[in-house]
Amino acid sequence: MTTSPAPRPVARIALVGDRSPHVASHTRIPVLLDALAARDGLVLDAYWIPTGEARAAAASGTLARFDGVWVLPGSPYADADGALAAIRVAREEGIPFLGTCGGFQHALLEYARTVCGLTDAPHAEDDPGAADPLIVPLACSLVGHEGLVRTEPGSLAEAALGAERSVERYHCAYGPSPRHLPVLAAHGLRLSGHDEDGAVRVVELPGHPFFLATLFQPELAGDGTKPHPVVRAFAASAVQRAAGYPVAGPPS
Repeated sequence: MTTSPAPRPVARIALVGDRSPHVASHTRIPVLLDALAARDGLVLDAYWIPTGEARAAAASGTLARFDGVWVLPGSPYADADGALAAIRVAREEGIPFLGTCGGFQHALLEYARTVCGLTDAPHAEDDPGAADPLIVPLACSLVGHEGLVRTEPGSLAEAALGAERSVERYHCAYGPSPRHLPVLAAHGLRLSGHDEDGAVRVVELPGHPFFLATLFQPELAGDGTKPHPVVRAFAASAVQRAAGYPVAGPPS
């Protein structure tokens, strides 16, 4: 008698962002979902949550029932507070989290405001007249650029990438102000990836099952049919959570 293979666990993923056919990373999502299932056996049931609905989803507990939260590019968001609320739920509830480009920027904002006490930390894209923003225009825009990223040894970033160095694609014009980064690090956020000039490009949260944010956009790697290692690592953590197994945390 033969036995049927056990069904593969399906992870429910919240894709937080203002979906648009004009944002390249958004149009990549269906291709990535198909490739993750076909190539890696990682089946994701993805739901788009506009930032204008994310605050209510966070407050009602809806977001906490997902197996993963991915805050996607596309800023300025229709409701930046909605994006911040989604990040906070993932961070506090131990839900696998990935933030890319705008998601990276807002992960820093959420941590600065909620954990570090910088309650008014602004984003220059939303508040161009702010005197001391946390997120500032980059000296050189990275829209359409590629660049080297070096990860810290023993970090989640290194484990997810599977390498200490990689060349990554960007489509952004804003990044963190170096002035505020020591405060974030002093409160426990790990600055785990940098460019050749030492500018922060990846952050993570030690002790969290999977919390990773990148200024680069891993969803734009190649043509999407071979998912970037960071996307695979996030998907694997979400599927592991869906299966009821403890999600492996960052390396010690």
